[in-house]
Amino acid sequence: MSSPLHNLDKAGVSIWLDDLSRDRIRSGSLAELIKSRAVSGVTTNPTIFAGAFSKGDAYAAQLAELSARGASASEAIFEATTQDVRMACDVFAGVYKSTNGVDGRVSIEVEPGIAMDSAKTVTQAKELFKAVDRENVMIKIPATIPGLSAITEVLAAGISVNVTLIFSLQRYELVIKSFKDGINKAKQNGHDLSKIHSVASFFVSRVDTEINKRLEAIGTKQALDLKSKAALANARLAYELFETEFAASEWKDLQNAGANKQRPLMASTGVKDPSLPDTLYVTELIAPELVNTMPEATMEAVFDHGVISPDTITGEYASSRTVLAELSDLGVSYDEVVALLESEGVDKFVASWNDLLETVSKALQGN
Repeated sequence: MSSPLHNLDKAGVSIWLDDLSRDRIRSGSLAELIKSRAVSGVTTNPTIFAGAFSKGDAYAAQLAELSARGASASEAIFEATTQDVRMACDVFAGVYKSTNGVDGRVSIEVEPGIAMDSAKTVTQAKELFKAVDRENVMIKIPATIPGLSAITEVLAAGISVNVTLIFSLQRYELVIKSFKDGINKAKQNGHDLSKIHSVASFFVSRVDTEINKRLEAIGTKQALDLKSKAALANARLAYELFETEFAASEWKDLQNAGANKQRPLMASTGVKDPSLPDTLYVTELIAPELVNTMPEATMEAVFDHGVISPDTITGEYASSRTVLAELSDLGVSYDEVVALLESEGVDKFVASWNDLLETVSKALQGN
């Protein structure tokens, strides 16, 4: 089949859907997207599950059974979401096999409330991996400072990891170090490195949303000319860091032992500003060995009218550095913005988790 999405796939970008629900699995919609939209993976988060549980009655029978067993809301969420992810892993089993484990991945996140607790994150990551019981699951761990050591330990246990909530280049560098440390430990622990995969989810649109506010407050022509340029610049320089770090000699030794690179993943690629092209954070971020996880609306926009070029990243490194330098000259603090976005990101997922807990609590009580 030929479409902009299939052309994107041919350019080396894996298309992962940023959504999952039991209805989507049971209806065959997810399987159809593999064929018609070149979708090769799925990501989930507390916000996605909160939406899934609040619509329709797909979970009603299971929640009634769990209620009869006296399950708590968190226990019910654990059972229901791991079942969804297990089922989705089975839908993607063919993709997983045909790509030798690179794609066909389904991600499930540790509870956001433990993002600042490394030990609890490691424990729950292992519990999620055991409960899903599928080789093609990825456990999502936020790239908070406490999360970094958790990433290393979970990889060291032979578990594939999706590192989420990365906003800054400096934090991304630490994520790559944590990944390499984890792969080294996995090798020492006797795990088959070829079976361990990881992605590093670099958030895109939220950077523009926050920086654009600051540029509008400054209000000069120079400031307004920089609107909606920061997110692409940041993401492109992240890809440059990926290229550099995985060309290093110490990585080559691990690669020779069977290790897979940690691929960069572009997340939060739905456009928040309606004045921008709705495909912006997809068509302007194309390069080999990249993943783009898209909300369905963005995916459909790319399918309908996306213009796909072979590479819209690697020739833009110098101009990207110029954008960040000009922002700094205007007094827009990169460090302040990315720290705020990380804090807000964790808070948003905690709020979604609390909404999910409330929805499931009511369902368990028969309300």
